[in-house]
Amino acid sequence: MNAPLKQHLIDPEICIRCYTCEMACPEEAITHDDNNVVVDADKCNFCMDCIPVCPTGSIDNWRVVAEPYSLDDQFEWMELPPQEDLPDAGGSENDEAMDDAMAALLAEAHSGAGGKARAPDSASKPVINMYNLGKPALAKVQGNYRLTEESSDSDVRHIILDMAGVPMPVLEGQSIGIIAPGKDAEGNAHLPRLYSVSSPRDGERPGFNNISLTVKREEQGVCSNYVCDLKPGDEVQVTGPFGSTFLLPSDPDADILMVCTGTGSAPFRAFTMRRQRVAPHESGRMTLVFGARRPAELPYFGPLKKIPDAFMSKHFAFSRQDGMPKQYVQDRLREEAERVGQLLQNPDGYIYICGLKAMEQGVEEALKDIARGLGLEWTELRDQMREDGRYHVETY
Repeated sequence: MNAPLKQHLIDPEICIRCYTCEMACPEEAITHDDNNVVVDADKCNFCMDCIPVCPTGSIDNWRVVAEPYSLDDQFEWMELPPQEDLPDAGGSENDEAMDDAMAALLAEAHSGAGGKARAPDSASKPVINMYNLGKPALAKVQGNYRLTEESSDSDVRHIILDMAGVPMPVLEGQSIGIIAPGKDAEGNAHLPRLYSVSSPRDGERPGFNNISLTVKREEQGVCSNYVCDLKPGDEVQVTGPFGSTFLLPSDPDADILMVCTGTGSAPFRAFTMRRQRVAPHESGRMTLVFGARRPAELPYFGPLKKIPDAFMSKHFAFSRQDGMPKQYVQDRLREEAERVGQLLQNPDGYIYICGLKAMEQGVEEALKDIARGLGLEWTELRDQMREDGRYHVETY
């Protein structure tokens, strides 16, 4: 038998088809078809450049194999195959050497940077990849509303899409893709741009088959400018839904901490609206820490202030507010150390982090400090929470 080898793979169930890894790979080892994003074993040299750019951790998966899975194999997957037992090499000395090689490869394969996320045990089962590049759904724009003040440099929009007769069974925390029309500089069709859905599963308006997105206009963003300029009645091509781990627990006892910046608020708006609809009288089980440069640039600032404090505890951090010291989400976490500490020690406590990647390290450091103050080792606690489906990060 050939010596076992390590193969880098992408989990198709967790992958949100943002194609960031493909663009980051210097070896052009990552490619895609209409369904999946996959890794070519003949080209991959384990440079790891794709690992830190993945917002979900789906890229951080490995198997030890006798023969690499082909691209055609991977294109057909709906989920990642389990680690298979490899046959004996024959002869006790060969078996022992093979076992040592297997153990070393497995240890290396599972020492990746991210760790695999799991959905909360009580979360509803998501549908993924119902519509793809080759067969997108068609949605009609119902509304396009500016969320930030006209005086603000930040143009953030609330977009409502009517799916009409097309089913789109999207859960809170999932994303959909929008395909901008036209071609890129190389003459290829644009890849979908992923946006977190900001409405709950029963629609922006309950009982109607419509969904909402929170989109910030980026100066050079082809898709963001396209979406922000949409008008009622326009039709857009949609892929998805995507994402199977960053999901809302259905357990009413779940104590949820949500940390976000900017449009990272989108899934948390969906979380909040879902809980308001199914358990409007619940209290003390949702906490939001929301960061922006100024109040005028904070999406949903007005509606958020109307949510009763008893239902959701809200803490805002503004880094560029006139006459005030700079404050970031990690600073607010430290100020709320007692509340955060209670959640860290609660087996029903969940942490969700969404927004710009630059926030991730500061939030981790704050959580580490709070855990240390309780005599807890943060890395062990975080990894256990992730394994239990209680720690979720999607940053970009």
